[in-house]
Amino acid sequence: MAAYSPSGPLKPMQFQRRVLGPKDVAIQLHYCGVCHSDIHTVRGDWGPIQYPQIVGHELAGEVVAVGSSVSRFLVGSRVGVGTMVDSCRHCSECEAGHENYCLNGNTQAYGSKDRDGSITQGGYSTFVVVDEDFVIHIPDVIDLAEAGPLLCAGITVYSPLRRWGVSPGKKVAIIGLGGLGHLAVKFAKAMGAEVTVFTTSPEKTQDAKRFGAANVAINKDGADFSAFKHAFDFALDTVPYRHDLNRFVPLLKRDATYCRVGVGKTVDTVDVGQMSLVLYRNAIAGSNTGGIRETQDMVEFCALNHIKPEIEKIPMTGINEAWSRVVDKKARYRFVIELKG
Repeated sequence: MAAYSPSGPLKPMQFQRRVLGPKDVAIQLHYCGVCHSDIHTVRGDWGPIQYPQIVGHELAGEVVAVGSSVSRFLVGSRVGVGTMVDSCRHCSECEAGHENYCLNGNTQAYGSKDRDGSITQGGYSTFVVVDEDFVIHIPDVIDLAEAGPLLCAGITVYSPLRRWGVSPGKKVAIIGLGGLGHLAVKFAKAMGAEVTVFTTSPEKTQDAKRFGAANVAINKDGADFSAFKHAFDFALDTVPYRHDLNRFVPLLKRDATYCRVGVGKTVDTVDVGQMSLVLYRNAIAGSNTGGIRETQDMVEFCALNHIKPEIEKIPMTGINEAWSRVVDKKARYRFVIELKG
């Protein structure tokens, strides 16, 4: 299902993947998660793209062929592919296992220029060919339908929670309870933290508690958050829309960090009062998915702790309606395209 313009519906497209190379893995896709990033990309929110464009970077399926030099996968292996399909491999970030921060720019699963000059096409499709170094093993205890969302939404929140030391005894604020936020709650809870969710949707209160939140605060104009003043060791903001951060920074303890992972339109900017940061030596940070090793670690963490995304399966023909529901904040909590068959 490809986008042919920034605003028109996605439509079927026949196309050919590249010939299997020595280190390539050919994957029959069974499922692909629907990420808000897909919508932002197609609509040009992050800059112009080349059409037609197939999006989707939460892929899960089964290996059906391997190149002559492949050593990590066999035909029949359960695998996934996330946001990246290549990187330079030799910069300091790649050598450290942080391909997502490749200094020469990694190759994204869609909308990137590949080594042969073609534009990468994503997972709203039935088949993909990917270098084995960017393929993730999916443990048998994880349902393939639930694996895809872990490879973007999951790693996007797991990485900063690990980076800023979320652990038993910590108090963590999760701002936004959508595709990213609901997994952030589950991860932080499994890491031993006390979790408080801030959401604009009162109807999500019971879900937040079911996912592991100890407290839920409704984020609306005039809301009183004084009960949480200087309460949190870390805050993770998953909201992809412009919103007021000044109401949250005073909720941080001294030296605590407020990390943003939600990205909306690039024209959206947010001012943060300098005094709020100065008074308690707080920091505003950002985080961008995770490297391949960290992504594999995250998947293993999910298998060990029985963590899975809340999904709703849709047929490929249901993608346009699903996009409308994502924009209207009606997803609960990740749509997954069912491609098998």
